[in-house]
Amino acid sequence: MTGLSDADALDDPVGASLRGHHAHLARRLGAAATYVPGVATFSAVPADPDAEAWADLAKLLGPGEFADMFSCPADPPPDWEPVFVLEGRQMIWAGREGPDPSGAETDAGIVELGAESVPEMLDLIERTRPGPFWPRTHELGTYLGIRDGGTLVAMVGERLKPPGWTELSAVCTAPEARGRGHAVRLLRALVARVLARGERPFLHVAEESSGALALYERLGFETRKHVTFRGFRTP
Repeated sequence: MTGLSDADALDDPVGASLRGHHAHLARRLGAAATYVPGVATFSAVPADPDAEAWADLAKLLGPGEFADMFSCPADPPPDWEPVFVLEGRQMIWAGREGPDPSGAETDAGIVELGAESVPEMLDLIERTRPGPFWPRTHELGTYLGIRDGGTLVAMVGERLKPPGWTELSAVCTAPEARGRGHAVRLLRALVARVLARGERPFLHVAEESSGALALYERLGFETRKHVTFRGFRTP
């Protein structure tokens, strides 16, 4: 399993994903990279970008387009319009032993979600607002859900994939289905799958989400570092 000594890839999770596991979903120009439309708006430049790298990203995205720089600490040129700033944390799996993979796999209430589930996934995202999710976001990895009476009421999935790691994301439960432990079941099931592949789970959470922070800590995650999420609009 990936160890703490291999956590350097988490300092640039977007860039590391676009160069590796998600290369087939990447658009590139020079040193800049971003996801193809409909998958994600995350973009990446080198750790110490020069003017050319920012120009490449602006050209890659087009004028007036949104660049979600995720946790990239570098400042873009002054003519890039700030869109949002959000304080958060990057958390990594610290549990000595993960959930039992066989038990997670046989949880009859958990289903795998694919392209055919996109409309209901988008509807759940719209009602719960866990973070960015687009029509092709499910292509980033495995998504699991729970249905109640045929209606999707809870979901969790895989997003960024730096070498040796898998980010858990889109953790959401419909308001009418909260308090039933759905998020815990789904997270344990996905953690088990990630660990079974010899990878290690990690995630990002907004600092203001105290309930989510407490949940992740109870499940075995610990804070690796504090991060600032930022988005900009290209000139």
